[in-house]
Amino acid sequence: MIVLGNPNSRINELDLLRFLAALAVVFHHYSLVGFAINSQTIAPYPIVSSIFKYGYLGVDLFFMISGFVILMTASSGGLRHFIISRLVRLYPAFWICCTITFVAILIIGSTEYEATFSQYLANMTMLSGFMGIESIDNVYWSLFVELKFYALVAIVLLMGRIQQIELLFSFWLVVTMILLIFPVYPLTRFHFILLDGYSANFIAGAAFFLIWNRGMSWNRGLMIAAAWGCAVYQSTIDAHEFEMRIKNDLNPIVIAAIVSAFFWIMGMIACRKTGMVARANWVWLGAMTYPLYLLHQNLGFMIYNQTYAQTDPEILFWSLIIGMMLLALLIHIAVERPTAKSMKTALNKMVDKLKYQLQLRI
Repeated sequence: MIVLGNPNSRINELDLLRFLAALAVVFHHYSLVGFAINSQTIAPYPIVSSIFKYGYLGVDLFFMISGFVILMTASSGGLRHFIISRLVRLYPAFWICCTITFVAILIIGSTEYEATFSQYLANMTMLSGFMGIESIDNVYWSLFVELKFYALVAIVLLMGRIQQIELLFSFWLVVTMILLIFPVYPLTRFHFILLDGYSANFIAGAAFFLIWNRGMSWNRGLMIAAAWGCAVYQSTIDAHEFEMRIKNDLNPIVIAAIVSAFFWIMGMIACRKTGMVARANWVWLGAMTYPLYLLHQNLGFMIYNQTYAQTDPEILFWSLIIGMMLLALLIHIAVERPTAKSMKTALNKMVDKLKYQLQLRI
């Protein structure tokens, strides 16, 4: 096996790409969704909504990046390393963002924004979506999809089959294609396990990592081509349903073009053709992305509703975006980074202690 890339190295372009994906989602929510869906905010922002009505596709890009990064993480260590790295990455920022949103609901919430303490505690586990408990913030839905992907990768590591991951993901892609061609019961029952219509994005991201790490091959090229076809199809067939939710027309050709652009950009990264963008340091943009995504929606909507009548709409819109970015960066610096470091140390000590106790019993 020829390994071209160090799985432990940082790929700067992904930090920038992750941030731009999050920003597209933020613009989509603030300019359109809050007003269009259930009147969560009291005014639209039509100046940019005609463009960012497609901003929801930023989540598709998130899942592609996740496929790339998670396979990179899994390839650089065993099951223990993978689980601890995911816990440390996900929970510290989530805990603080979930708490901030809950406190805001208690202080400035309305009938559209209510939560009980028991609901908050369930949300803090990050498993509320699997318990049938409503999320405090609607953006958490994508975390539940991510967690299922992590579970699939963890199973592969547990079985000791990480070296066969390319074959396993190829099989997963074939199953995805079969479900798209024959969407009939009982086959459709597999959609929950196979990531709710986003499997092609994760598989494509993983394939791009394999190209970045091991080089191009016929199988990887076919995986990308097939995943592209599935991703375009998956994103366009749901367009009509989404149109009704946001009360705006969506052009399937534009959707297909945006998804295709994601594949082209990820391909450039995988083939190391990003030039100066790859050499620039985007770490701070990448650092604020996760807390920005977690925090912006319901908190932003509540602030918007409280201040809209007294504030110029344009000043409010842009101030809210800049404010959320600054708050996200503060959370990363003051909470996420130091907590993650101590949490990683504590988890490793706990695992070592458990292993030692098991050895004594044996």
